Amino acid sequence: MDFNEDLRDSRFERVDLSGARFREVIMNRVVLRGAYVADVEIDGYIGKLVVNGVDVAPLVEAELNRRDPERAKMKPTDPAGYREAWEIIERLWAGTVDRARGLDPRLLHESVDGEFSFIETLRHLVFATDSWIRRAILGEPAPWHPLGLGCDGMEDIPNIPKDYAARPSLDEMLELRRDRMAGMREVLANLTEEQLASDTVAVLEPPGWPESRSYPVARCLRCILNEEWEHRRFAERDLDVLTARPT
Repeated sequence: MDFNEDLRDSRFERVDLSGARFREVIMNRVVLRGAYVADVEIDGYIGKLVVNGVDVAPLVEAELNRRDPERAKMKPTDPAGYREAWEIIERLWAGTVDRARGLDPRLLHESVDGEFSFIETLRHLVFATDSWIRRAILGEPAPWHPLGLGCDGMEDIPNIPKDYAARPSLDEMLELRRDRMAGMREVLANLTEEQLASDTVAVLEPPGWPESRSYPVARCLRCILNEEWEHRRFAERDLDVLTARPT
């Protein structure tokens, strides 16, 4: 990922960061001392987060799973678990798409608070499946559909689609999504314990994403489950905002 500034190992003393926004940042090994933290929202991957001597990351995980028990099933360990997780993903996305169909089509291209629009979310998930399933697992050298959309903030990589000006319709994107989701379903239908336990699968040239090296099969599949789960959650959050607006 390209960064506009490299502030590693910086020191901030007696500064006021009220109202600051941090987007696409890496904050490994950050230490806050004597900080006043109120009305702060953090959304992202949390590995270890110690607050006043307490690692709150496990508490956050437990609470998220309590709120939605199906979330815990997004970390399967055997082929049957992966198939069950994907059935959950497909069912949940069907409901989210039904919500989106009830909106003015123009709103589906609207960003909420700088995030992907609903259409851009679908485009990104097409890209993710092309990358981690069709390229990494199935070995297609350059499977990316031109309407796919790479990660926000991703550096320029040859062959990776990043046409932010494209305005495909919902039906156009859903047709692509049906194809990609069916492909994932087929991969999982044929998944065996041996394949899941295999160390790596080869990614072929040409350059693209993921990079041309080997990856564990489980990592590729987990990546898609995580992308599908989290981006649907983001989409539902933004649909709440869009549907709450006065008509």
